[in-house]
Amino acid sequence: MRLDKYLKVSRLIKRRTVANEACDAGRVLINDRVAKAGADVKVGDIISIGFGTKNVKVEVLSIAETVKKEQAEEMYRYV
Repeated sequence: MRLDKYLKVSRLIKRRTVANEACDAGRVLINDRVAKAGADVKVGDIISIGFGTKNVKVEVLSIAETVKKEQAEEMYRYV
């Protein structure tokens, strides 16, 4: 699954366009490497997102095309 879509579906970032912009700015890392919006996300990857002065680091647990709001947090866990 594309990185920008995963960030939106998992609700780590609310909108896909915002996820795209964060990737273009180099604020999203997969396994400690800067990732583009089209990068492939796999189970077990570590995603780091820089939000201003705060960093969020999560491990991908599952990938799904669509999920309900309550199930979105089951797609990842904080590291």
